[in-house]
Amino acid sequence: MITGIKGFNDILPGEVESWQHIEATARRVFELYGFAEIRIPILEKTELFCRSIGDATDIVEKEMYSFVDKGENSVTMRPEGTASVMRAFIEHKLHALDPVAKLYYLGPMFRYERPQKGRYRQFHQIGAEVTGVTDPKIDAQVLTMLCHFFAELGLTEPALQINSLGCPDCRPAYRESLKAFLRERLDRLCDDCRRRYEANPLRALDCKSAHCKEATADAPAMLDHLCTGCDDHFSAMRRHLERVGTTYSINNRMVRGLDYYTRTTFELVTGLLGAQSAVAAGGRYDGLISDLGGPAISGIGFAIGLERVALLLKEKEFTRRPDLFIAALGDEAQDEAFRLMCGLQKLGSAIEMDYEGKSLKSQMRRSDKLKSRFTLILGGDELVKGGAMLKNMDAGTQAEVPLDIKAIATHLNP
Repeated sequence: MITGIKGFNDILPGEVESWQHIEATARRVFELYGFAEIRIPILEKTELFCRSIGDATDIVEKEMYSFVDKGENSVTMRPEGTASVMRAFIEHKLHALDPVAKLYYLGPMFRYERPQKGRYRQFHQIGAEVTGVTDPKIDAQVLTMLCHFFAELGLTEPALQINSLGCPDCRPAYRESLKAFLRERLDRLCDDCRRRYEANPLRALDCKSAHCKEATADAPAMLDHLCTGCDDHFSAMRRHLERVGTTYSINNRMVRGLDYYTRTTFELVTGLLGAQSAVAAGGRYDGLISDLGGPAISGIGFAIGLERVALLLKEKEFTRRPDLFIAALGDEAQDEAFRLMCGLQKLGSAIEMDYEGKSLKSQMRRSDKLKSRFTLILGGDELVKGGAMLKNMDAGTQAEVPLDIKAIATHLNP
């Protein structure tokens, strides 16, 4: 037996309905806020992610699925979506049509890491990006939209946490302050944090090692080192969030794992998934578009982990019940049931029947297993009189209906 690759999961019937509900909710909510869908390729040039995400990040150093193709090009299966969306935005000169773009995407991402609850090697994200707006109101709107999406799913547990990572003007001084702090504690840091000390010291604040958490507990905070522009931006964003009733808390240790973030960063976190607490995250990336060869246009966006959201919705039922199960006895009744089924399906009803002429008892068990809303029993007598009893399985009532497609459809959807 050939099995699937570790960390690459099948999404089976019974699970996929939840995914479809999440995706449909995202499309509906995001489009209310003026976002349009963009579809990006799975395979990109490796250079795109090295330049955007950062050479010193875990993603580029350890996790990317990269290989040399038959044309001797280094290519990578996308580990995240923002860089690909911005590449498309620049390549197709969408900024020439309008520098303000609102885009969203859905699809699989790929990172080689240890599979665990809510984290796999092929995982799926829903993301949204806004370009061309520097005003903090757009930060507040993006965060409000994200919270709106979770509210529409009926999820109140993920809590919004925000921080500011400053900008190229104020972050260097903070970086040096943090390095000075870490220098005296290098022997207490894990191997990864010691290795990243020079290139990416901020990652020590995000390390999951208990030793690193303890060593950096009283580390200096970026919020205390913001320049006037960044401080004003962060204050204004918070004011707008409060004005529209979007609840948040400040997490001054949040740094995120991507180098392109500036100013606003955020996560939606939950305590229901163990160590994998973030179900959505993102931030502002005002220098990314120009770094990738485009114009000096700002951006902000986020990504939602579908696997993690699906885990939060695990107890909810999304499988659609058949509107009608037709139990047919005999060849002629089977033929008539098939005619009725196809006609009703064309009118928009979900219909099931038995195709093999099993016993009535077996067919009724099948109807119960599928949780059909209605059942129609069809035999020789019903064919002769041109009508049959339609049973409402929830209410326990029944009514005689003619063997007419439109008449039955009216009873199914009054």
